[in-house]
Amino acid sequence: MRDNVVHVRIVSPLVTRGFRKLEDLKAIEYPGISISHAEIATGPGSIESEFEAAMSVPGTLVEILRAEREGVDAVIIDCMGDPGLRAARELSGMLVAGPCQTGMHVASMLGHKFSVITVMRRLIPSFENTAALCGLSSKLASVRSVDIPVLELEVDLAATAKRLVEEGRRAVEEDGAEALIFGCTGLMGCAAGLREGLLAEGIDAPVIDPIPTAISVAAGIVRAGLTQSRMTYPAPPEKQLLGYDALRAAMLPQAAQ
Repeated sequence: MRDNVVHVRIVSPLVTRGFRKLEDLKAIEYPGISISHAEIATGPGSIESEFEAAMSVPGTLVEILRAEREGVDAVIIDCMGDPGLRAARELSGMLVAGPCQTGMHVASMLGHKFSVITVMRRLIPSFENTAALCGLSSKLASVRSVDIPVLELEVDLAATAKRLVEEGRRAVEEDGAEALIFGCTGLMGCAAGLREGLLAEGIDAPVIDPIPTAISVAAGIVRAGLTQSRMTYPAPPEKQLLGYDALRAAMLPQAAQ
Protein backbone atom coordinates (compact mmCIF):
# COMPACT_ATOMS: atom_id res chain seq x y z
CA MET A 1 0.00 0.00 0.00
CA ARG A 2 1.50 3.30 -1.13
CA ASP A 3 0.46 6.80 -0.08
CA ASN A 4 -2.37 5.25 1.91
CA VAL A 5 -3.99 3.99 -1.31
CA VAL A 6 -4.93 0.31 -1.72
CA HIS A 7 -4.25 -0.94 -5.25
CA VAL A 8 -6.79 -3.61 -6.24
CA ARG A 9 -6.50 -5.46 -9.55
CA ILE A 10 -9.47 -7.13 -11.18
CA VAL A 11 -8.36 -10.21 -13.13
CA SER A 12 -10.95 -11.33 -15.70
CA PRO A 13 -10.54 -15.10 -16.29
CA LEU A 14 -11.72 -15.02 -19.90
CA VAL A 15 -10.33 -14.11 -23.30
CA THR A 16 -13.26 -12.07 -24.64
CA ARG A 17 -11.63 -8.68 -24.99
CA GLY A 18 -13.72 -5.73 -23.88
CA PHE A 19 -16.13 -7.79 -21.79
CA ARG A 20 -14.85 -5.92 -18.74
CA LYS A 21 -14.07 -2.29 -19.47
CA LEU A 22 -11.50 -0.46 -17.37
CA GLU A 23 -13.59 2.72 -17.45
CA ASP A 24 -16.45 0.87 -15.73
CA LEU A 25 -14.07 -0.21 -12.97
CA LYS A 26 -12.59 3.27 -12.66
CA ALA A 27 -16.13 4.59 -12.20
CA ILE A 28 -16.44 2.69 -8.90
CA GLU A 29 -13.11 3.89 -7.49
CA TYR A 30 -13.28 6.07 -4.42
CA PRO A 31 -10.64 7.88 -2.32
CA GLY A 32 -8.09 5.45 -0.94
CA ILE A 33 -8.65 2.76 -3.61
CA SER A 34 -7.01 2.45 -7.03
CA ILE A 35 -8.35 -0.16 -9.46
CA SER A 36 -6.55 -1.77 -12.40
CA HIS A 37 -7.56 -4.57 -14.73
CA ALA A 38 -6.03 -7.57 -16.51
CA GLU A 39 -7.36 -10.29 -18.81
CA ILE A 40 -5.92 -13.77 -19.30
CA ALA A 41 -4.07 -14.73 -22.48
CA THR A 42 -5.29 -18.34 -22.71
CA GLY A 43 -8.62 -19.74 -21.61
CA PRO A 44 -12.37 -19.66 -22.33
CA GLY A 45 -14.48 -16.93 -23.89
CA SER A 46 -16.78 -17.02 -20.86
CA ILE A 47 -17.37 -19.32 -17.91
CA GLU A 48 -20.63 -21.23 -17.77
CA SER A 49 -19.38 -24.71 -16.87
CA GLU A 50 -16.89 -26.49 -14.63
CA PHE A 51 -14.80 -27.29 -17.72
CA GLU A 52 -14.51 -23.63 -18.69
CA ALA A 53 -13.71 -22.70 -15.10
CA ALA A 54 -10.89 -25.27 -15.07
CA MET A 55 -9.51 -24.01 -18.39
CA SER A 56 -9.37 -20.45 -17.02
CA VAL A 57 -7.21 -21.28 -13.99
CA PRO A 58 -3.65 -21.42 -15.44
CA GLY A 59 -4.02 -18.05 -17.17
CA THR A 60 -5.63 -16.56 -14.08
CA LEU A 61 -2.73 -17.69 -11.90
CA VAL A 62 -0.25 -16.09 -14.33
CA GLU A 63 -2.01 -12.73 -14.06
CA ILE A 64 -2.26 -12.95 -10.27
CA LEU A 65 1.46 -13.64 -9.93
CA ARG A 66 2.18 -10.75 -12.31
CA ALA A 67 0.03 -8.45 -10.18
CA GLU A 68 1.94 -9.44 -7.05
CA ARG A 69 5.26 -8.74 -8.77
CA GLU A 70 3.98 -5.30 -9.76
CA GLY A 71 3.21 -4.41 -6.16
CA VAL A 72 -0.58 -4.75 -6.28
CA ASP A 73 -2.13 -5.04 -2.82
CA ALA A 74 -5.05 -7.37 -3.62
CA VAL A 75 -6.58 -9.22 -6.55
CA ILE A 76 -10.25 -9.94 -7.21
CA ILE A 77 -10.99 -12.83 -9.59
CA ASP A 78 -13.67 -11.46 -11.92
CA CYS A 79 -16.02 -14.46 -11.99
CA MET A 80 -18.64 -15.79 -9.59
CA GLY A 81 -17.17 -19.28 -9.93
CA ASP A 82 -14.10 -17.98 -8.05
CA PRO A 83 -11.92 -20.05 -10.45
CA GLY A 84 -8.45 -20.73 -9.11
CA LEU A 85 -9.10 -18.97 -5.80
CA ARG A 86 -7.61 -21.61 -3.50
CA ALA A 87 -4.67 -22.27 -5.85
CA ALA A 88 -3.93 -18.55 -6.11
CA ARG A 89 -3.91 -18.22 -2.34
CA GLU A 90 -1.31 -20.97 -2.15
CA LEU A 91 0.91 -19.27 -4.72
CA SER A 92 0.55 -15.68 -3.54
CA GLY A 93 1.23 -13.86 -0.31
CA MET A 94 -0.89 -10.97 -1.59
CA LEU A 95 -4.58 -11.05 -0.69
CA VAL A 96 -6.66 -12.87 -3.32
CA ALA A 97 -10.44 -12.66 -3.04
CA GLY A 98 -13.31 -14.32 -4.86
CA PRO A 99 -16.50 -12.32 -5.42
CA CYS A 100 -18.72 -15.33 -4.75
CA GLN A 101 -17.16 -16.28 -1.42
CA THR A 102 -17.03 -12.61 -0.37
CA GLY A 103 -20.56 -11.85 -1.53
CA MET A 104 -22.03 -14.85 0.28
CA HIS A 105 -20.39 -13.92 3.58
CA VAL A 106 -21.56 -10.32 3.26
CA ALA A 107 -25.10 -11.44 2.36
CA SER A 108 -25.21 -13.73 5.40
CA MET A 109 -24.45 -10.71 7.60
CA LEU A 110 -27.11 -8.51 6.01
CA GLY A 111 -30.01 -10.98 5.95
CA HIS A 112 -31.05 -14.22 7.63
CA LYS A 113 -31.03 -16.04 4.27
CA PHE A 114 -29.87 -15.05 0.80
CA SER A 115 -30.46 -16.12 -2.78
CA VAL A 116 -28.16 -16.02 -5.79
CA ILE A 117 -29.59 -14.79 -9.10
CA THR A 118 -27.36 -16.23 -11.81
CA VAL A 119 -27.31 -16.52 -15.59
CA MET A 120 -27.79 -20.20 -16.49
CA ARG A 121 -29.58 -23.03 -14.69
CA ARG A 122 -26.57 -25.33 -15.14
CA LEU A 123 -24.60 -23.18 -12.67
CA ILE A 124 -26.92 -23.86 -9.72
CA PRO A 125 -24.85 -26.80 -8.33
CA SER A 126 -21.70 -24.69 -8.40
CA PHE A 127 -23.24 -22.04 -6.14
CA GLU A 128 -24.65 -24.65 -3.79
CA ASN A 129 -21.18 -26.21 -3.57
CA THR A 130 -19.57 -22.83 -2.84
CA ALA A 131 -22.10 -22.15 -0.08
CA ALA A 132 -21.25 -25.51 1.46
CA LEU A 133 -17.51 -24.81 1.24
CA CYS A 134 -18.10 -21.46 2.98
CA GLY A 135 -20.17 -23.11 5.71
CA LEU A 136 -23.25 -21.17 4.55
CA SER A 137 -25.56 -23.87 3.22
CA SER A 138 -28.11 -23.13 5.94
CA LYS A 139 -28.10 -19.48 4.85
CA LEU A 140 -28.65 -20.18 1.14
CA ALA A 141 -32.35 -19.86 0.41
CA SER A 142 -32.05 -20.66 -3.31
CA VAL A 143 -30.18 -20.20 -6.54
CA ARG A 144 -32.27 -18.88 -9.43
CA SER A 145 -31.35 -18.25 -13.05
CA VAL A 146 -32.48 -15.77 -15.69
CA ASP A 147 -31.40 -18.19 -18.45
CA ILE A 148 -29.44 -15.58 -20.41
CA PRO A 149 -25.86 -16.53 -21.42
CA VAL A 150 -23.06 -14.35 -20.05
CA LEU A 151 -22.11 -12.86 -23.42
CA GLU A 152 -25.75 -11.97 -24.17
CA LEU A 153 -26.56 -10.08 -20.97
CA GLU A 154 -26.16 -6.68 -22.68
CA VAL A 155 -27.92 -7.60 -25.92
CA ASP A 156 -31.30 -6.57 -24.48
CA LEU A 157 -30.75 -4.78 -21.19
CA ALA A 158 -34.47 -4.19 -20.66
CA ALA A 159 -35.18 -7.93 -20.95
CA THR A 160 -32.29 -8.75 -18.62
CA ALA A 161 -33.53 -6.24 -16.03
CA LYS A 162 -37.07 -7.65 -16.24
CA ARG A 163 -35.86 -11.21 -15.69
CA LEU A 164 -33.71 -10.12 -12.73
CA VAL A 165 -36.70 -8.51 -11.02
CA GLU A 166 -38.89 -11.55 -11.73
CA GLU A 167 -36.41 -14.01 -10.25
CA GLY A 168 -35.51 -11.68 -7.38
CA ARG A 169 -39.16 -11.36 -6.40
CA ARG A 170 -39.65 -15.13 -6.55
CA ALA A 171 -36.52 -15.68 -4.45
CA VAL A 172 -37.95 -13.46 -1.72
CA GLU A 173 -41.60 -14.48 -1.88
CA GLU A 174 -41.24 -18.18 -2.63
CA ASP A 175 -37.83 -19.11 -1.23
CA GLY A 176 -37.56 -16.89 1.84
CA ALA A 177 -34.52 -14.85 0.76
CA GLU A 178 -33.88 -11.61 2.63
CA ALA A 179 -30.80 -10.56 0.63
CA LEU A 180 -29.82 -11.15 -3.00
CA ILE A 181 -26.50 -11.66 -4.77
CA PHE A 182 -25.82 -11.44 -8.48
CA GLY A 183 -24.52 -14.80 -9.66
CA CYS A 184 -22.48 -13.32 -12.51
CA THR A 185 -19.98 -10.47 -12.42
CA GLY A 186 -21.17 -9.55 -15.91
CA LEU A 187 -24.18 -8.01 -14.14
CA MET A 188 -21.99 -5.38 -12.48
CA GLY A 189 -23.84 -2.08 -12.30
CA CYS A 190 -27.33 -3.62 -12.34
CA ALA A 191 -27.84 -3.73 -8.56
CA ALA A 192 -29.53 -0.33 -8.29
CA GLY A 193 -32.00 -1.22 -11.04
CA LEU A 194 -32.90 -4.54 -9.41
CA ARG A 195 -33.34 -2.91 -6.02
CA GLU A 196 -35.58 -0.21 -7.49
CA GLY A 197 -37.64 -2.86 -9.28
CA LEU A 198 -38.09 -4.83 -6.07
CA LEU A 199 -38.93 -1.72 -4.04
CA ALA A 200 -41.66 -0.96 -6.58
CA GLU A 201 -43.18 -4.30 -5.61
CA GLY A 202 -42.86 -3.62 -1.90
CA ILE A 203 -39.71 -5.71 -1.38
CA ASP A 204 -36.95 -4.02 0.61
CA ALA A 205 -33.97 -6.38 0.39
CA PRO A 206 -30.28 -5.55 -0.14
CA VAL A 207 -28.86 -6.45 -3.55
CA ILE A 208 -25.15 -7.30 -3.54
CA ASP A 209 -23.11 -6.41 -6.61
CA PRO A 210 -20.16 -8.82 -6.11
CA ILE A 211 -17.29 -6.89 -7.72
CA PRO A 212 -17.76 -3.52 -5.94
CA THR A 213 -18.45 -5.41 -2.70
CA ALA A 214 -15.32 -7.56 -3.03
CA ILE A 215 -13.20 -4.49 -3.80
CA SER A 216 -14.32 -2.73 -0.62
CA VAL A 217 -13.93 -5.84 1.54
CA ALA A 218 -10.48 -6.59 0.10
CA ALA A 219 -9.35 -3.01 0.70
CA GLY A 220 -10.53 -3.21 4.30
CA ILE A 221 -8.63 -6.45 4.86
CA VAL A 222 -5.46 -4.95 3.38
CA ARG A 223 -5.79 -1.87 5.58
CA ALA A 224 -6.15 -4.15 8.60
CA GLY A 225 -2.80 -5.73 7.70
CA LEU A 226 -4.33 -9.13 7.00
CA THR A 227 -4.15 -11.72 4.25
CA GLN A 228 -5.04 -15.39 3.76
CA SER A 229 -3.69 -17.86 6.33
CA ARG A 230 -0.60 -19.87 5.44
CA MET A 231 -2.01 -22.58 7.73
CA THR A 232 -4.94 -22.95 5.36
CA TYR A 233 -3.11 -22.12 2.13
CA PRO A 234 0.51 -23.36 2.42
CA ALA A 235 2.79 -22.85 -0.58
CA PRO A 236 2.66 -25.83 -2.96
CA PRO A 237 5.57 -28.29 -2.85
CA GLU A 238 8.30 -27.83 -5.44
CA LYS A 239 8.14 -30.57 -8.04
CA GLN A 240 8.13 -31.16 -11.77
CA LEU A 241 5.49 -29.27 -13.77
CA LEU A 242 5.36 -30.10 -17.47
CA GLY A 243 3.85 -27.66 -19.92
CA TYR A 244 2.22 -24.45 -18.72
CA ASP A 245 5.27 -22.45 -19.77
CA ALA A 246 3.78 -19.07 -18.93
CA LEU A 247 2.75 -20.25 -15.48
CA ARG A 248 6.12 -21.86 -14.74
CA ALA A 249 7.86 -18.63 -15.78
CA ALA A 250 5.56 -16.57 -13.56
CA MET A 251 6.35 -18.83 -10.61
CA LEU A 252 10.12 -18.31 -10.89
CA PRO A 253 11.75 -15.88 -8.45
CA GLN A 254 12.06 -12.46 -10.09
CA ALA A 255 15.87 -12.57 -9.91
CA ALA A 256 15.88 -15.80 -11.92
CA GLN A 257 13.96 -14.29 -14.83
